[in-house]
Amino acid sequence: MNKSKLTRPDLITLTGAAAVGLPIAQLSGQSHAQASPELQGAAPASRSFPKGFYWGVATSAYQIEGAWNEDGKGQSIWDTYTHTPGTIKDGSNGDVANDHYHRYKEDVSLMHSIAAKAYRFSISWPRIFPTGSGQPNAKGLDFYNRLTDELLSSGVEPFATLYHWDLPQRVQDRYGGWQSKETAKAFADYAGYVAGQLGDRVKHFFTINEFRSFVEGGYQGFDVQVGGGKKVHLGGAPGLQLSNGELNQVKHHAVLGHGLAVQAIRARGPAATKVGFAENMLTAVPVIESPEYIKAAERATRELNADFTTVMLEGRYTDDYLKKNGKDAPKFTDDELRTIASPLDFVGINVYKPNIYVMPSDGQAAYRSIPINASHPKMLSSWHVFDPECIYWAPHHVQSLWSAKSIFITENGCSASDVIAEDGKVYDSDRIMFLRAYLTQLQRATADGVPVHGYFLWSAQDNFEWIDGFGNRFGLVYVDFKTQKRTPKMSASFFREVVVHNAVV
Repeated sequence: MNKSKLTRPDLITLTGAAAVGLPIAQLSGQSHAQASPELQGAAPASRSFPKGFYWGVATSAYQIEGAWNEDGKGQSIWDTYTHTPGTIKDGSNGDVANDHYHRYKEDVSLMHSIAAKAYRFSISWPRIFPTGSGQPNAKGLDFYNRLTDELLSSGVEPFATLYHWDLPQRVQDRYGGWQSKETAKAFADYAGYVAGQLGDRVKHFFTINEFRSFVEGGYQGFDVQVGGGKKVHLGGAPGLQLSNGELNQVKHHAVLGHGLAVQAIRARGPAATKVGFAENMLTAVPVIESPEYIKAAERATRELNADFTTVMLEGRYTDDYLKKNGKDAPKFTDDELRTIASPLDFVGINVYKPNIYVMPSDGQAAYRSIPINASHPKMLSSWHVFDPECIYWAPHHVQSLWSAKSIFITENGCSASDVIAEDGKVYDSDRIMFLRAYLTQLQRATADGVPVHGYFLWSAQDNFEWIDGFGNRFGLVYVDFKTQKRTPKMSASFFREVVVHNAVV
């Protein structure tokens, strides 16, 4: 590379590489598909992933974009929620977040420097339709056009999520959000419009991210005790506390919105557009790996996900789910079930932990859950039980239960106690341990013939982690939220070597 002709993206790339100890020479004229000189040579075949595997990173709009009221963007329920005192643990909000709206070129360059082949980002509904519907906001769409073009020019495939929880506040005010079927219809109109505008370049669309998280968090939540014995209700936007029957109807409207969006994307996007969902499916892990235990885990996984994944892939609610909820079961029609089960091109699952361990049972359910021991190892987040086998069993169950032809791990990662060391680097050895262990189990799944076609690490960089605020860092890139300086961590170097070898390293 001629140093006199270094561009700003070149400087960002080289600076990011140096921060994690990557040799500058390997990024200064070589393809980012080449391995580091010290790791040249073929990776062991037993640790390799399928050819063409998508190695990606992921983020969401509210968590990184900032620019919450710029260029005609409307207010979202998360803008409202975070501006309400007492809702976020550290009192922060996403008004600025990572300032990605203004720094997207720098962030895409960082993705390129760590060899990411794909980027899963979300589109802010109120940035496109400030009130949820009506006249689209040209400046909002222009941002995603520019981001998409920047990704493609850097060799990074764009994967777009249409709903990652930032519902337009006007839709919440008008319909009660997902309590109404009208929100599902408005979402489909928005989804179809975006697919028509970006579908010439964005080939993969995820309708909705983590149904269970935004529904149960935002419409049910949980009470926590704070200082002085005071109880505070937390969970997420819009911060409601519905009855069980009302909550089940919200769940139904969410999966109906997914189905209507699939149909709208098919109608308005290019013929080759691929569509699916991204759900944090509850995963049952067999205590012992034998046929009867595996069958028990499959039955448990199907029933645990009756309200979301199962109904979207089967077009029916399970008998046990309807019986268990009785008068609180959702109201629906046969036509709605057919819409909910609209054919998909892939299934996306966010996998972080096992939800239960199971063994066979002679009872009606034919499985029994085993308590997770209090001494079970965890990552930094208190909820994050550590067991790499969950990322083997989750896609395995999706294939065996629902014959999925294509599966993406749409999120996986962990928070860690990341700090800048005296030498300016971030040594997140625990995250590397986590990733190596989980990727080993994912590789095992692909070697078994499970059709996992891509993996998106959460997250591309530290960001606003919902009710935890800026307290939990999940990124490959450390972000100083005061200065917005980006520093790739040691795990970024690890991830790069995984990608260039297409194997666990």
